Amino acid sequence: MTDAKEPAGSGSSAGEQRVIEQRGLYFEELEEGVLYAHRPGRTVTEADNVLFTTLTMNTQALHLDAAWSAGQPFGQRLVNSMFTLATVVGQSVSQLTQGTIIAQLGLADVSFPHPLYHGDTLYTETVISGKRLSASRPGQGIVTMEHTGRNQDGTVVALATRSCLMWTRDAHRQQLGGEGGTIPV
Repeated sequence: MTDAKEPAGSGSSAGEQRVIEQRGLYFEELEEGVLYAHRPGRTVTEADNVLFTTLTMNTQALHLDAAWSAGQPFGQRLVNSMFTLATVVGQSVSQLTQGTIIAQLGLADVSFPHPLYHGDTLYTETVISGKRLSASRPGQGIVTMEHTGRNQDGTVVALATRSCLMWTRDAHRQQLGGEGGTIPV
């Protein structure tokens, strides 16, 4: 969270108002081995799946054709795995990387051990499995995150290892201060 002094807004009598802005964690705040549980979950609807699938031009009948999918091994349509992956990463943003990430560097070891179906609720958790300061970019560090997506029953539906380039607090403060932005605490 960021903390900055701003002129008083409506309802303030002190002349200045303290502002708390939601943010992710800085490089030095991320702890290896800690499990970060991202909540709330996201219940996936048929509309989510059909819209995502058609927006990305994926014509796979397993996502679009209920009659055909009924005759396949899972007996129903599956949620597009790219939607599942994007949601798993997205669920981690507000807690870990909102405003503190510089760039996503890559995804590895992505797997989908069990399908996600319409009506399932997706919950994500992340473990920081590694972090190091960048040798070439002062004030920045590389963080490795292991994301796990589970359905409402706790069944693992997605796994992914993600690497991100993250700000350190002081470097970001210096960068934002030079541009007149909100100063992170």
